Amino acid sequence: MSIEPTRADRFSFGLWTVGWTGADPFGVATRKALDPIEAVNRLSDLGAYGITFHDNDLIPFDATAGERTQILDSFRAALEQTGLKVPMVTTNLFSHPVFKDGGFTSNDRSIRRFALSKVLHNIDLAAELGAETFVMWGGREGSEYDGSKDLAAALERMKEGVDTAAGYIKEKGYSLRIALEPKPNEPRGDIFLPTVGHGLAFINELEHGDIVGLNPETGHEQMAGLNFTHGIAQALWAGKLFHIDLNGQRGIKYDQDLVFGHGDLTSAFFTVDLLENGFPNGGPRYEGPRHFDYKPSRTEGYDGVWESARANMSMYLLLKERAAAFRADPQVRQALEAAGVFELGQPTLAAGESAADLLDDASAFAGFDAHAAAERNFGFVRLNQLAIEHLLGAR
Repeated sequence: MSIEPTRADRFSFGLWTVGWTGADPFGVATRKALDPIEAVNRLSDLGAYGITFHDNDLIPFDATAGERTQILDSFRAALEQTGLKVPMVTTNLFSHPVFKDGGFTSNDRSIRRFALSKVLHNIDLAAELGAETFVMWGGREGSEYDGSKDLAAALERMKEGVDTAAGYIKEKGYSLRIALEPKPNEPRGDIFLPTVGHGLAFINELEHGDIVGLNPETGHEQMAGLNFTHGIAQALWAGKLFHIDLNGQRGIKYDQDLVFGHGDLTSAFFTVDLLENGFPNGGPRYEGPRHFDYKPSRTEGYDGVWESARANMSMYLLLKERAAAFRADPQVRQALEAAGVFELGQPTLAAGESAADLLDDASAFAGFDAHAAAERNFGFVRLNQLAIEHLLGAR
C-alpha cells in the first residue's frame, strides 16, 4: 500500500492549521502570515482533498465589502484551478475582543445578536462554496467563575442559537449539516458542552437536532483524560458523527495539536481502525473527510509546515495499512472470538423475549453458575498484544 495520499483519501486541512504563524501566549509569531492561495496550491500539490476555514482565516474581521469580494473571487479561482474542495466552513466567535464572554452565550444581548448574524452570513458562504458541514466550536462559550452565568439561561441561549442556524439552513434549502465541536477547557476555564456525551445530550433538546451532530477532536477528548475512540464510537452509534478532527495529544495538558499519531499512537491506531474498518459486528460507518486540525511546530519554517502536513497524511495511511492487516489476520479473528467480541453483538434477550420471559428462565438466574462463569478467560491481553504487533509491523 502506498503512503502517498490521493484525493480519494479525502484528507482535508484547516487554513488555520498550516497557516498558524506560531504565536502563542508566551511568544510572538515565528513565521510570516501565509497567503491562503498558497495554502490551496501547496495542499493540492501534496495530495489533499480539501481545505477548510473560519471566516476570518480567509476574510479579515474588518474587511470592507469590496475587499471581501476580491478575496473570495481569488479563493474561488484557486479552488477551481486546483480542484480542491471546501468540505467544511466554520465561524470565528472567539478571537475578537467582542467575544471575550462568548458569542451565543454572552451576557450582553447585543453581542449575542451580532454573533448569530455572523454565523448566518457564513452559513450562506458555506453553501455557496459547496460545503457539507458547518462546524460550531464554542471556544469562548463558558466561564471562569460559576457565579458569572445563569447556566440554565446560557444553555437556552446556546439552544436558541443552534436551532436558529439549523432552521435557517432548512429554510434556505441548503445541503448542510451542523457539527458541534466539544472541548473541556482552553481558552475559557470551563467551556459549555465539554465532551461528546454533553454534546449528544444537548442535541436531543434541539428542535432541529436532526441536522445537528458532532465534530469530535482527538486532543479535546484526550486533554480531559477521555478515550477518543470511545467518544467517536458513541457519536457514530448515535448517527451523529458528522465530521472529525484528527491530531496528536500526549495526556492531560494544554491543547497540543500535534501531528496525528505523534501523541498517543495506540489510540490513533484504534481510531483509524474504527474509521476505516467499522465496528467488528457491523453497524454505521463514517463516510466523511479525514480532517487534520493540528498546528505545525513553531520551531519550523514553511518547509517544515508542509512536511508536517505530509506527515499527518502519511501517518494516517500507515495506520490504515496496519489496521487492515490486523483485521485480516486469522489469529486476530480467533482472539476476537475467544474474547467474546462477536458474542457481544448478540442481543441479550432472544427475539420476542420479554423481561417476564427472562425471569421465568431458571438458567438465567437461579440455575446460573456464576462461579463457573467467573472462570472464563477473555484473553484481552492477547488480543491487544496482537494489535500492538501489527501496529509495530512485527506481524
